[in-house]
Amino acid sequence: MTATAAPLDLLLLPTWLVPVEPAGVVLKEHGLGIRDGRIAFIGPREAALKQPALETRELPGMLLSPGLINAHGHAAMSLFRGLADDLPLMTWLEKHIWPAEAKWVDEAFVRDGTDLAIAEQIKGGITCFSDMYFYPKVASDCVHNSGMRAQIAIPILDFPIPGASTPDEALRQGIELFGDLKHHPRIKITFGPHAPYTVCDDNLEKIRVIAEELDAAIHMHVHETAFEVQQAVEQTGERPLARLGRLGLLGPRFQAVHMTQISEDDLALLVESNTSVIHCPESNLKLASGFCPVERLWQAGVNVAIGTDGAASNNDLDLLGETRTAAMLAKAVAGSATALDAHRALRMATLNGARAMGLESEIGSLEVGKAADIVAFDLSGLAQQPIYDPVSQLIYATGRDCVKHLWVAGKQLLDDRQLTRMDEQQLTATAIAWGQRISGHSE
Repeated sequence: MTATAAPLDLLLLPTWLVPVEPAGVVLKEHGLGIRDGRIAFIGPREAALKQPALETRELPGMLLSPGLINAHGHAAMSLFRGLADDLPLMTWLEKHIWPAEAKWVDEAFVRDGTDLAIAEQIKGGITCFSDMYFYPKVASDCVHNSGMRAQIAIPILDFPIPGASTPDEALRQGIELFGDLKHHPRIKITFGPHAPYTVCDDNLEKIRVIAEELDAAIHMHVHETAFEVQQAVEQTGERPLARLGRLGLLGPRFQAVHMTQISEDDLALLVESNTSVIHCPESNLKLASGFCPVERLWQAGVNVAIGTDGAASNNDLDLLGETRTAAMLAKAVAGSATALDAHRALRMATLNGARAMGLESEIGSLEVGKAADIVAFDLSGLAQQPIYDPVSQLIYATGRDCVKHLWVAGKQLLDDRQLTRMDEQQLTATAIAWGQRISGHSE
């Protein structure tokens, strides 16, 4: 960047800068410059200080990384956090969550729950999230107003859902929303058939055709439990992933969420189709759904991203904590202490998520020209000392309370742990009021 160029809007001077691409690199005493919402400069501190900048921020003891990407969740379900804990998946869904949704979910619920989730995620270092829930237009309005980035998956099931009485109606709404937001700089619309056991072949075929026409992604729960796979094999003689392959849904635009059950044939299908897998370790652990073999997938060349799932089954939207769990679990499942090291774990929580959503040219790493979606982690605390490898320290010794600042497209959404565009007290009060209504303490 020459000195004659327009001045930077903001120059950040952290102790460490972790670009994620190239892999494994840690830049010490470097600066990052932002202009017009994009990364315009990365270079040694000395060169950075020669860049004309409208604002310069010293970030001593901080690590700058790409914003975390939460590749799967159900944002509005934050209002069901802790509602029905310690139950198996189908009992949890059929006896508790689905009845609660039928009773409570409307546009107001989705708006308030999504706002709560967005605020929690910003405070946890997340700059982009994938959401799959009812009233997707309401959720996209929340994202638009918050300044955050998101992939909104249109939920499609064979039976009526809040906001859409038929799958065709849900698809029509999805196509309309896709058209409305096609040029939105921070929102991407995808199609979200719920799961192989809730969507028939005819509807999957319709979704495939529409997604192909629009060049849209498909986001779906697949192989979440052994029971799901076993039931499909007993009923049809076919594993769900094989069925999706036969129907032509798998491919680089397909995001297979969970995948705790992976046979050799499943692995070959994932590799051959270039399908992404979204790993949600804590939800899988809590619901005893099984273990996604992350290292096996990674070594085979499958793109694995990470998601929290919804707060009703996690119970938090803490992607940094999720990434630590993923790294630990990968080692236990692979039987190897070298599986999913800290640097690869961070890549899974950033660039791999961007790649799964088709956004890798825009976000997921700190590179000149990309959108300035950035998080600053404070590693100056007692519990982070001494620091040999700041990325190891981030993954294994740091909690989301160390998230200090956050920018999306160069706009600061978190400044010294304070939300800049959302009222935390109001969000908390609203969530408490919903909790009282849902638990029956007030009408």
